[in-house]
Amino acid sequence: MVWKPHVTVAAIIEREQRFLLVEENTPYGLQFNQPAGHLEEHEDLITAVKREVLEETAWHFSPEYVSGVHLWRRNPNSPTFVRFCFVGSCFDFQPEQPLDNGIIATHWLTRDEIAKKTLRSPLVLTSVDDYLNGSRYPLSLLKSFLDYA
Repeated sequence: MVWKPHVTVAAIIEREQRFLLVEENTPYGLQFNQPAGHLEEHEDLITAVKREVLEETAWHFSPEYVSGVHLWRRNPNSPTFVRFCFVGSCFDFQPEQPLDNGIIATHWLTRDEIAKKTLRSPLVLTSVDDYLNGSRYPLSLLKSFLDYA
């Protein structure tokens, strides 16, 4: 079998010192996460994060920069993830749009409130702390050469 990590995207969205998180059903019970998900075939990273935020929160997302790229595995028998974390703002809320399967609710939480929640992974708080510590990389860092001959 060929080993390959899962590529995921996540969004840090902050308003008035509160961060948009989703509460979701997971194999480990109810947990909190940034709006996040897997990169799909034929999609670049920016398109993926915009899609995931809309599907999970009903907000449109405008990424402004990358705050981090993280390699994570829960334990030696778990899948490995490469997670690209974007920072940006949301606009044009679509309240009638159903949220992705498994998403229970969205919440605007402070950093301290997030730290007290059951998190999907340690990357949730790490990503918020990266943002708060000023970690910023331009979107131009990401180059896509899909279907490029």
